[in-house]
Amino acid sequence: MGDLYYGMNAARVEIPDRLLAHLKVVIATKLRRGESFTLSWQHAPEERGGRSTIWLEPSIPLRFVFDSDDPEVLNPDVIRDLATAANSSGGLSVALDDTVPEPVIGPVR
Repeated sequence: MGDLYYGMNAARVEIPDRLLAHLKVVIATKLRRGESFTLSWQHAPEERGGRSTIWLEPSIPLRFVFDSDDPEVLNPDVIRDLATAANSSGGLSVALDDTVPEPVIGPVR
């Protein structure tokens, strides 16, 4: 389980390493282009329930922390789907228990 730290108050969101690795590529690409967008997720069942949304923009500090020492092999189809969602008016929405499919094409690093 990795962590996404957002903002100066170091708010932490636990995200599985594999999903976090895919999100990192999409988020970094959009922020590098100066594009802002929302990221939403459902809270874990053991939490109070509900969902959260954050506004991601280049001026807000963001840090990705992975439990694994080794980088994930990324699935380009998943990256494409996440990028498409991030570009939509609804923003990027994920379930934190999502499993990321294994690559069909080849690794993207």
